[in-house]
Amino acid sequence: MEFFRIKKDIPFMRHALVFNVISLITFLLAVFFLATKGLHLSVEFTGGTLIETHYAQAADLEKIRGALGKSGFTDFSVQNFGSSQDVLIRLPLKGEQNSAQIGEQVMQSLAADAPGADLRRVEFVGPQVGKELAENGAMALLVVILGIMVYLAFRFEWRFSVSAIIANLHDVIIILGFFAFFQWEFSLSVLAAVLAVLGYSVNESVVVFDRVRETFKRVRGMTTPQVLDHAITSTISRTIITHGSTQIMVLSMLIFGGETLYYFSLALTIGICFGIYSSVLVASPLVMWLGVSREQFIKQKKVVEGANEEGAVV
Repeated sequence: MEFFRIKKDIPFMRHALVFNVISLITFLLAVFFLATKGLHLSVEFTGGTLIETHYAQAADLEKIRGALGKSGFTDFSVQNFGSSQDVLIRLPLKGEQNSAQIGEQVMQSLAADAPGADLRRVEFVGPQVGKELAENGAMALLVVILGIMVYLAFRFEWRFSVSAIIANLHDVIIILGFFAFFQWEFSLSVLAAVLAVLGYSVNESVVVFDRVRETFKRVRGMTTPQVLDHAITSTISRTIITHGSTQIMVLSMLIFGGETLYYFSLALTIGICFGIYSSVLVASPLVMWLGVSREQFIKQKKVVEGANEEGAVV
């Protein structure tokens, strides 16, 4: 299915160096912000107090946030938990604190400005649990990256594998750089979005690489830059359809999903935009510079000597 077809190939590779310089600068800035500012980790990673409350009717999350802010609480998280009547409140770890006393303070705040809440449980999440979550999250990210590299190496060729991984890591670092620069809260849901972006971005790279391989096999006389330009141009319509429809869904979560889905959908939005950019303008030039050529996809015919006077081709 295509909305349109571009008859003349767009010369993307003519400006490959410029695009990759821009990508390198953006990547280095993201690394700089990660190194200097760091990520603003949520309670799941740093430890803190979890408070679950229940309302007889649907809870007004904005009122609850206002009540907590009015009482002096900062860096808290308020979201529905299971149903619109159940609310989970996360408070960060701050020095020596007593979970029972914090639970009482929270309930007093809610009673004054968001009445009707019943306390269900108060739990303290230690920093050790957060450390384990961070380590498991990093391990999950590493396993995904290794899996993608193995898949692409078997599916295509090592040059495509290296290029796609560099492009995908570019996307991940850019997302983390945004969260470090703006000090947005980095939670488990954001980590899930980063893992989703890895898979989503590599899918775009696979589509472009598959078209590159087809063009090398089918068309003679085209240079490697021309093959890459043709592959990218011929997949533009498909890219607009898939990424556009996905972004519409993500945008609806960003606007109407509330605080619970806000940073998750924000990370996906950044990942989708940079995923398109990296698949087209980072991965493809890298493949070209690594020396991909038509000979790597065309099986050489074997000549069996002595089969006849001129030789038989197998």
